[in-house]
Amino acid sequence: MFLKEYISDVYRGVSSLLKGMRKTGYYFFHPKEIVTEQYPDNRATLHLSERFRGEVIMLHDENNEHACTGCTACELACPNGTIKIITKFDISPEGKKKKAIDTFIYHLELCTMCNLCIEACPTNAIKMAQNFEHSVYDRSKLTKKLNHEGSKIREGVE
Repeated sequence: MFLKEYISDVYRGVSSLLKGMRKTGYYFFHPKEIVTEQYPDNRATLHLSERFRGEVIMLHDENNEHACTGCTACELACPNGTIKIITKFDISPEGKKKKAIDTFIYHLELCTMCNLCIEACPTNAIKMAQNFEHSVYDRSKLTKKLNHEGSKIREGVE
């Protein structure tokens, strides 16, 4: 019984090794079909998938305006508290109080890149960028303020 099991394990191991070597041999004779990226040597030609999730960013236009209304839907959707939105009340020209974003804090070191905050945002104010090189010596540099200084909500966004 023991010998039969041992021989079976050896057979499966050799079979698995040959299967992997067959793929390696194929790529040796067909080098144009290799899909492995030679990072970091190919930074200039690096192609990331369109669906790649690197970090959350807030979109601003050329007038430093964004679409974030401060609804905190992204903060509520985040499973581990990566996003913290600090709101304030602005007074509109008509004299009405309106909720607005004061600070959009994003903790990259906590983010799991799950994309739930992007899906929850009703105004598409945030999206996932393709940045992925985030190595730093100080973790506090991974806490980011996403709204730019002096930015305001875009007209017509409710």
